[in-house]
Amino acid sequence: MRAAVVRHFGGPEAVEVVETELPEPGARQVRIKVAAATLNPVDAGVRDGFFGGAGKQIGFGWDVAGTVDATGVATAWSVGDQVVALDPGMVRPVGTHAEYVVVDTDAVAKAPATVDAVHAATLPLNALTAAQALDLLELTEGQSLLVTGAAGAVGGFAVQLAADRGISVTAQARAADEELVRSLGAAHFTSGPVGAGTVDAVLDAAVLGEAALEWIRDGGAYVGVRPGGEPAPVRGVRTTSVAVRPDGARLAGLAALVDQGVLTLRVAETFSLEDAPKAHARLAEGGVRGRLVLVP
Repeated sequence: MRAAVVRHFGGPEAVEVVETELPEPGARQVRIKVAAATLNPVDAGVRDGFFGGAGKQIGFGWDVAGTVDATGVATAWSVGDQVVALDPGMVRPVGTHAEYVVVDTDAVAKAPATVDAVHAATLPLNALTAAQALDLLELTEGQSLLVTGAAGAVGGFAVQLAADRGISVTAQARAADEELVRSLGAAHFTSGPVGAGTVDAVLDAAVLGEAALEWIRDGGAYVGVRPGGEPAPVRGVRTTSVAVRPDGARLAGLAALVDQGVLTLRVAETFSLEDAPKAHARLAEGGVRGRLVLVP
């Protein structure tokens, strides 16, 4: 099969599409024939060598949408099932940017029924990150949340999920994105800071770090999206960060929210697998609203 990999760190030109061995599923695993796989900023970090692995072949991609093609023993999935999955990993020979991928069965969920595979592929990583970050904040209906980077992939899902729970969301984004984030359910909008101590919590998708703590009331909560990168607590504000983990049951719930119209899946552009270097170049340009998706 073909897969997009990097063997020498660098810019988009370092991305290669190579022939590699077709993976076989083991116990409690399934093989998915990839219909679509999303390119995320973490992939640029892999390509740049941020996560290490010099001298190795490293594959790209965490999100996948496609069809179960083969199964190992002890799995409830069947060949032909339309699925989505999160397959995380920083330094491994092949990721989801390939024609086939093997994932653990408990990382898999039925694909949303109301969207195509290209849109479905944008769900797993960013929606699970947003949902698991909100879990860490432990907010209840009627409390207030500031989402930084609200027009981005994680931020956009966070706005929608929080609003659906009855949380009052203030979205922080560029002025040009106000209409977008309000359409996602934000009750309030700002393109700059908010008043000191005015929100119960911050979900910091823009990675502002310590600067965001000023806006949180005493005893509130902060969650960042870079594992281990959260600022030190102040004024009783609890600080932590989300390290996204596969969760097929939770992913199934998020897929159901797509079908219910609660979550919006945004695709900016699609690329063939052979054009993976071009997709990386587009990501490096910035300003992408929605995800870049590879279609083998």
